[in-house]
Amino acid sequence: MSKVKELGQTRVFIFLSKNVMLVVLIVLCAILSFLSPHFFTFRNLMNIVLQSATMGIVAVGMSYVIITGGIDLSVGSVLALSAAVGAGAMRAELPIVVAILMTLGISTGFGFAQGLLISRLKLPAFIATLGGMSIARGFTMVYLQGRTIPGLPAEFQVIGNGQLFGVIPIAVVIMIVVYLIAAYVLKFTTFGRCVYALGGNREATELSGINTRKVEAFTYGLSGFTAGLGAVVLLARLGAAIPTAGDGLELDVIGAVVIGGASLSGGRGTILGTFIGVLVLGVLSNGLNLLNVDPFYSGVVRGSVILIAVLIDTLKRR
Repeated sequence: MSKVKELGQTRVFIFLSKNVMLVVLIVLCAILSFLSPHFFTFRNLMNIVLQSATMGIVAVGMSYVIITGGIDLSVGSVLALSAAVGAGAMRAELPIVVAILMTLGISTGFGFAQGLLISRLKLPAFIATLGGMSIARGFTMVYLQGRTIPGLPAEFQVIGNGQLFGVIPIAVVIMIVVYLIAAYVLKFTTFGRCVYALGGNREATELSGINTRKVEAFTYGLSGFTAGLGAVVLLARLGAAIPTAGDGLELDVIGAVVIGGASLSGGRGTILGTFIGVLVLGVLSNGLNLLNVDPFYSGVVRGSVILIAVLIDTLKRR
């Protein structure tokens, strides 16, 4: 009987150690539900997920990059640039489908170009994407001239503000579909195994015959693609392109991926973990708003959570 009890305790301990941030999310929701009667309502929960949709979509591509041992600091600026071009195309009365394809094409091309610099020319990912961040933001400012492009078509705005069956926001549905596809690719395909292998041991991966350059370039292209998809959702929600779109988004996205259990040294991370990380940040932001906490403290709290997540990761690796 005692052995069965010990076995049960061991399983519980293993589950908790592997799902620390899930437990944190549940406890956080319980605390906020106690502090605010408006938190645990269907409307507010849908609002949390909707507000997190752009960050959540962009975090998918970042997950792949971080698992390979890389980093992409340009996603916020790439989102802004692709959103500006897409909005300009719609204002020029091009078909909405063409404008969306232009948005995704520019962001994917930008990400893939950075991937080539990193994989082929061996530029450090931090430097390459830091430069890319500055270039993309600069082009955005040049294109918009500091102005906003408003008045996007109402049928396009349905993507960001419409609801499926009058209940679930379409933007949330898009995010969930992206997560399901990304999780399947990462876990059940050859490319997914190559991503983990590249992050775990680059030299061994190259010796095994895997084209690490192609895998690395493709992951940055994927990061660009999800940034463009996030731009589409954000454009549809706002109904306008603004020069400051995506400002600071890269920090939130990296934070969400790290909170979800991905290691900055590469080789470890899951799409489900990233989703939990996105929800943790979304719940925190929503909870602080409901409690009327000074918005200047929001950054302090979010930064503290990210530091704690990195500390947990470091201790687990030790």
